Amino acid sequence: MKLKNLSLSLALAVVSVGVALGAKADTVPAHCDLYAPREDYPSLSSVCTFSQRQGYITINLQSNGVSYELSPVPNAAPGNFRDQHGKAVYRQSGLGSAGTIFEFVDGSHLWVYWDESTFSTTPATQGIGSDPVTQGIGGSSARIGTLVAHSRGSQINLRSQPTVRSRALGYGLAGDQVQIYLCQPDTDTPGSDLNWCNVQFVVSGANGWIRSDFIIFPSDGF
Repeated sequence: MKLKNLSLSLALAVVSVGVALGAKADTVPAHCDLYAPREDYPSLSSVCTFSQRQGYITINLQSNGVSYELSPVPNAAPGNFRDQHGKAVYRQSGLGSAGTIFEFVDGSHLWVYWDESTFSTTPATQGIGSDPVTQGIGGSSARIGTLVAHSRGSQINLRSQPTVRSRALGYGLAGDQVQIYLCQPDTDTPGSDLNWCNVQFVVSGANGWIRSDFIIFPSDGF
C-alpha cells in the first residue's frame, strides 16, 4: 500500500471528523479495514464504532473484539497519538470526508470509514461518471464471468469503489460467478493496463467492484 502521498492529517482530518461526529454525536457506526505492513489488501474487514471525546479516540472492531484507545500526545502536532500500550499512532488524511487513516509503528494501517455513502451497494449499471470505458462489456446486457484467485484459497475483495483504497464490502472465492456490468481503467498505479469492473454475484446478489485480473471473462475461456 503506497501512502507516501498521504500527509499527516491536520485541518482536513480534524474538520472531517468534526463534521461526522457533530452530525451523529460522539460515537458513530463505521467500517474498518486493517492493512498489514506493505499490503494492498486488508487482512481484516469489520463493522466497527468510532468515538471521539475531548480529543481521545476509541475504535472497537466487532469481528475480533479488538479495541484501540488513542490518547493525544501533549504539546505535539495534531494527529499524534499514543495507544493503550504507549506506542505511537499517527492519524493521516487520504479518505477525505469518508473517513480517516491511522498508521501504527509496525507499518500497519487502520482505515476507518464513517461516511454512509461508502456503504452503498446500488448496482452501477449506468456507469461511473459520463465516460465509462465499457458499457456492458461489449453490449448493453451483462455477461457472466468467473472469479480466479492468485493463490489457492485467497479471498477476492469486493470493493465499494473502483480502487483498492475503497471499503471492502465482502469477498468472493475462485470459481464464483459474477454478472459483469461495466469496466473502467485502474487508476491506482500509473500506467496500469488493468481495469475495475462493476459486478454482481450470481448467487448472493452482492454488488461492487473487482479488478479485472481476478476475473475470467467469457471470451477468455476457462
